[in-house]
Amino acid sequence: MGGAERGGGWQFWVDRGGTFTDVVARRPDGRLLTHKLLSEDPRRYEDAAVAGIEALLAGGGGGGGGDVGQDTAAVDHTAVDVIRMGTTVATNALLERAGEPTALVVTRGFGDALRIGYQDRPRIFDRHIVLPDQLYARVVEVDERVTAQGEVLREPDLDRVAADLERVRQDGVGAVAVVCLHSHLYPEHERRIGALARRLGFGQVSLSSEVSPLMKLVPRGDTTVVDAYLSPVLRRYVRGVAGRLGGVRLMFMQSNGGLPRPGTSGARTRSCPARRAASSGWRGCPGPRATTG
Repeated sequence: MGGAERGGGWQFWVDRGGTFTDVVARRPDGRLLTHKLLSEDPRRYEDAAVAGIEALLAGGGGGGGGDVGQDTAAVDHTAVDVIRMGTTVATNALLERAGEPTALVVTRGFGDALRIGYQDRPRIFDRHIVLPDQLYARVVEVDERVTAQGEVLREPDLDRVAADLERVRQDGVGAVAVVCLHSHLYPEHERRIGALARRLGFGQVSLSSEVSPLMKLVPRGDTTVVDAYLSPVLRRYVRGVAGRLGGVRLMFMQSNGGLPRPGTSGARTRSCPARRAASSGWRGCPGPRATTG
C-alpha cells in the first residue's frame, strides 16, 4: 500500500477469496481499518467485497465499521477514491467445474486431441488411470485445413459450421473455443468461424490465435478452452461489482502485478482466467499470462 495515491477520499484493498473476504481501508485522514467476512453468505448480502466496503463506509471507521447486511442505501460511494481487488472467482469456478457450458470447434480429425493430450503419466505404475473431466461439453469438427507453410488445402464450409453451431447453441452452450491447426501462424479461418459464432449469438467466443498463439495444438487448445469456459464467469462478477459500486474507480489485480480497470485493454478477460489455469496444467489441477481470477 506504500504506493497509494494520497487523494482526499477513501481507498480500499480487497482480497476476495473462496472462503473469506478481507478488506483493508484507508480513511481520508489516513487511518487504516480492516474488515473480514465470509465470501458467501446470501442471506445477508449479495457480494462480500461490496458488503465489506459499504460496512466500513457506513461505520465511518468507528470501531471497525457498520453491520454487514444492514441497509446501505445511504452509503456515499462518491467518497471512495479507488478500490483495488484481487479475486479467486474464476479459479474457484474451475475447481468446482462451474464455468460456462462450452463447445470446442476444432479442425476435422482433431476432435479428440485435447482429450488424448500428451499421454502424461505422473504415476507410471498405476494400472487404472482416471482422467479429469473435460471442460468442454460439445465438439464441432470443421472440415478446414491450412499447412504449416500457409497453403490453404480446404476452406471451411461456414454453412455447415453454422448449422452445427446452431444445434449446439440450442442445447444450452453459451461459449465457443475455436482451435484450428496452425492458426498461430495463419489465423484467418479461426477469425471467420469466430465471426460466425458471434453472429449466431454466442456470448463468449475465444480464438486460440488470439488467446494463446502457440505452435502446439494441445497447449493452445487447452488455454483457449479455459478462456471460453471461465471468461463469462469473471465478466459477470466484474460487471456486478462495478454496477453495485456506482462508477467508483475499480481496479482488479493480475498475477503480473498489474491493476487495470475493467473495460480497458489491459483488463481483457482472457488475460485473467485462461493463462493461470493453462500454465499450471489444469488437467491435473488448476498454469503463462496475467490473471485476475
